[in-house]
Amino acid sequence: MTELSTFKVDSDAAYRVGFLILENFTLMSLASAMEPIRMANHLSGKRLYDWKLIGATTEQVMSSGGVKIVPDVSLLSPGEFDLVLVVAGINVKDALNADIIRWLRSMSKKVQMIGGLCTGAYALARAGLLDGYSTSAHWECLAALQEEYPLVFCNNHLFTFDRNRMTCTGGDVPLHMMIHLVASQRGQAIANGIIDMFVCERIRDSHEPQRLRMESKLFANQPKLATAVQLMEANIEELIDLSEVASYSSVSRRQLERLFLTNLSVTPSRFYLKLRLERAKQLLTQTSCSVVEISTMCGFVSAPHFSRCYRKHMGCSPTGERENRNGFGAGIVLTEESAGLVLSQSDSALGKARRETSFGKLSE
Repeated sequence: MTELSTFKVDSDAAYRVGFLILENFTLMSLASAMEPIRMANHLSGKRLYDWKLIGATTEQVMSSGGVKIVPDVSLLSPGEFDLVLVVAGINVKDALNADIIRWLRSMSKKVQMIGGLCTGAYALARAGLLDGYSTSAHWECLAALQEEYPLVFCNNHLFTFDRNRMTCTGGDVPLHMMIHLVASQRGQAIANGIIDMFVCERIRDSHEPQRLRMESKLFANQPKLATAVQLMEANIEELIDLSEVASYSSVSRRQLERLFLTNLSVTPSRFYLKLRLERAKQLLTQTSCSVVEISTMCGFVSAPHFSRCYRKHMGCSPTGERENRNGFGAGIVLTEESAGLVLSQSDSALGKARRETSFGKLSE
């Protein structure tokens, strides 16, 4: 259990939580964070927690899946809170404006804790509220966080409590983070009751890593292959020689080749290149770093060499990748509108997804 002594509460007072929902927020993250505190009230028969949804205005806010939610309050008169959590999702940069940033800075001085769900950590970083803090965020925005905000200590953990900040990745991880919080504030018995009610097999620990290829059965059964891949993933900017990869993995260079070809149908060098190009794509679509800077960050000897490799393996130039993301979908929407049609929620969600760096890419 994470040590959460900072977050103790008055047993007689309801702990007030505000969820700031940004445009294109992830509905699953919001529900995962809200339901544990609702269930704590249900099981105890008391108002242990209060919560409100906060919007930039009181107009409807669209989730990434097309579900619209009306906030309870706006930034102009939000009320008082003990904890504010920023709930974000895809295109988090586009959802931020000066009013939201100013409000977050102001609230950070008034609340006991402030945090972010999914890509919400990016909003806090933009507001300068994560400098010097250890931070978890969805893997999709980690590249942007690491490069744009070097004073933020990014990690690959599921969630992080650091002093008066709490941050987590996406999916159902907010559920686990909030149950840890409830346990620290209201006792393990209530937390166990929540686990039972949600038919949750176990509560994940904060330091468990997110998005690990190594969790697949393939890597579990091939520990030497797993070690080799981990070494490659840890050495993107400063490349490690494949002979060293083989040595650290306790295999010969020829055995390393066989491991990759047999299990991944690709050579070690090609797999390593794929990892570097994946990181480059994240940096191109998430940051404003130049192509020259990104080529260096991803271990390429020169920008022209990087551009040639990117075009060959990714189907477009680095500049084209950036332009495609920024411009995708406008023509499609106009075509639908000209035909007198309205995009369905699934079509709209797909259009948004295509602008994300992970679209169409499955884990190995």
